[in-house]
Order: sequence, then structure tokens, then C-alpha cells
Amino acid sequence: MGTYMKSLFSLAALGLLTSFTLSAKTVSVDHQLGTTTIEQNPQRVVVIGLGALDTLDRFGIEPVAVSKVTELPNYLAKYNSDTYAPAGSLFEPDFETIYMQKPDVIVIGPRAATSYDELSKIAPTIVFAADASQGYWQSTQQQWRNLGKVFAIEDQVEAKIEDLDKQFQALRSFNQNNQIDALTVMSSGGNITAFGPESRFSAVYKDFGFKTTVDSIKATRHGDLISYEFIREHDPKTLLIIDRDTLVNKGQSHTRQEFENDLIKATAAYKNKSMAFLDLNAWYLSISGVTATEQMISDVRNAVHIH
Repeated sequence: MGTYMKSLFSLAALGLLTSFTLSAKTVSVDHQLGTTTIEQNPQRVVVIGLGALDTLDRFGIEPVAVSKVTELPNYLAKYNSDTYAPAGSLFEPDFETIYMQKPDVIVIGPRAATSYDELSKIAPTIVFAADASQGYWQSTQQQWRNLGKVFAIEDQVEAKIEDLDKQFQALRSFNQNNQIDALTVMSSGGNITAFGPESRFSAVYKDFGFKTTVDSIKATRHGDLISYEFIREHDPKTLLIIDRDTLVNKGQSHTRQEFENDLIKATAAYKNKSMAFLDLNAWYLSISGVTATEQMISDVRNAVHIH
């Protein structure tokens, strides 16, 4: 039995694992896997997930350990340094290392949610994950407010929400008033899949106000398989592309060149320069992060030519 398990059992037996200092203020936050009660303004923070790391970074919260991934965007690159202990991958936490950091709180993203119960034995654990069924922006606000409550930074969080909410409203009104439709697709491994308003990219329709180009797209996790002919046939005004190949192939991708074909060039989106490649980190990796959300807004502004 490792140091982590032996120590964990000892702490549990003594009833110390969930004890709180009597003088400390405690707060409770609701998240996807339950309600977590924690001492406010914890000092030793472990983060597993890019969206949570993005958000804490923007609000000046310094973690002691983070999940180490090669896909970190430039603005989070410092977290790959040895200054921050390795908390495992996005999917598989390193329980031993996390325990040795003596965390006051653990914040995890959706990819590590299956480890919630085990992590909760080490320290109070919060799931930071948007719920697509609620709508990206509404659910994202709740994730930020949870962290605002935990770290006593509610004023900063509300100021940022107010600022971005105005931008969401402006883009949504513009797209709705002009009846602008969009087709959202992903390129991965030679396949093109489409996503609709009930998918992981629901923000395109629910939050940014685009009409669906095609109403019959199946709501599957990995998208509905389509072709270039399909795109040409339905002729979207706006074509939004997520290039997953850049992630799978470590930055190498021919997707942009492949979309420069006669079928795509015949669409309204291409002719009007409304074919846009979305930021992969913002839309696919650092989901619900503050910087990621700002990038999403910027991507949509560029797609509909609002500057």
C-alpha cells in the first residue's frame, strides 16, 4: 500500500480529513456531481482541467499542482514548468502526487469527473464543467460564480460576466436580426462531422444566435458525418470549422488546404469570407475558461465581420 493510501486511511480514521477550522468561514457550491462545502479562500489549490486553469489564471489564483498536457495554449504555458507539481493528465489524476501537495481544494474538469469520489477523499473537490443542455454561457457563468464564492472574488467575477454578457447579447441580436445561419463542422482524421444546437457546440446557436443551416443534424457526441457535397448543397451563409487534426497530429494539419476546394468555394460562406476556423483551444479544450470565452466571442465577431 502506497504512502497516499496509508496516510489517507489514517486521516479518515482520526476524522481529520473533513474537519474545518472553527474560525474559518465555510461556503457550499453546487456543481454537476453534487454540493461541496469548503473553507473560503483556500490557499493550496490543485487544478485538473484546462477550462478551470484558464479561469483561475485570469482571476489571479495560483495553483500548487496542475494537470500536465502538451496542448497548453501559449497564455497557460508557464504551468508546464517545474514550479507546479504534476497532477496527472486531464483524464487520469496522479493521486499520490496530489495527496502529497496537501491541497485545500481540488478543481477538476469534465474529463476527470470519473475520479471525483476518489479525489474527494483527499480534499474537497469541485467539478468545473459547463452543461450544454443549459446553454454554454449560462452554465459557464455558474462555474465562474462557484469559483468566485470559493475564493472570495465575487466582485471580479461579476464584473467579467457583465462585460461578456453585453458582448454575447450584441452578437446574438445581430445574428438573429439578420437571420444569419451557420453550419458548424469538425475536421478529424479525414472525416467531416456537423454539430447542431444540442451538441457540444450549442453556443453557436443558443448563445450567439445563429440559425441552423440544417435542422436534421443528429445530436451525437462526435457529430453527424457529412461531406463537402453536403456543405455545398445546403450552402451556409456562415461556415464554422473546428480543426481537430491540429490536436491529434501535434500541430500538423492539411484541413485549411482541403477546404479550399471547388465545392466549398461555391458556398455563400466562402464567397462572403464568412468561412472561419475556430480556435481549437477555446472551443474544444479550455471550455468555459475566461480567456477561452473571450476568444470564442472574437471568433464569432470575425466570422460575421463585426470589429
